[in-house]
Amino acid sequence: MQTREISLPTLRRLPVYLHYLTSIREERKNISATAIAAYFGINDVQVRKDLGVVSGTGRPRTGYVVEELIAQIRDCLCCKSDTKAVLVGVGNIGKALLSYSGFADYGLKIVAAFDTDSRLMGSYINGKPIYSVSELERVCKEENASLGIIAVPVAYAQTICDKLVSSGIKAIWNFAPAILKKPEGVLIENENLASSLAILSRHLGESANE
Repeated sequence: MQTREISLPTLRRLPVYLHYLTSIREERKNISATAIAAYFGINDVQVRKDLGVVSGTGRPRTGYVVEELIAQIRDCLCCKSDTKAVLVGVGNIGKALLSYSGFADYGLKIVAAFDTDSRLMGSYINGKPIYSVSELERVCKEENASLGIIAVPVAYAQTICDKLVSSGIKAIWNFAPAILKKPEGVLIENENLASSLAILSRHLGESANE
């Protein structure tokens, strides 16, 4: 598949469209950009621009064929083939991620998890085996994993990041509130819950003073 030029804001919206389209695929065969925009309460011009990256323009009067549009978005997001992932840190966030079944819709398959708690060794969560962190490199290479998920306390995040990189991981989804150093060619996407909470708290504080 030829790599498409796509902006990060559009890339972040496409999975949201995909989830919605998947939820309505049994109810309707066609949908317009206007209908999608109305559902999300956003500008229909923006929806048309976003979908234009993956599908071009919709058909006059009938709009987009839902099943075709789903396939085109999935193709753009590389969801057709599984991306094998490993997760490090089986705390509350880690367990929630392991238990979530929706990743399969986006081509993500968590094949193993790792922790330092010896009581977890040999157990399974949602069918995923739990290993010692000392086995990280071996399992990553055996499973041919390319994505690592970090869900450890901040003090250990950089160490785990380094271990993942040395194990051949090329992309990291980081849930620890840390700014991680990484080599060229490795992508890190941060899900900083503390930063999001700070923004929300700031907004609530400003609203209270109005």
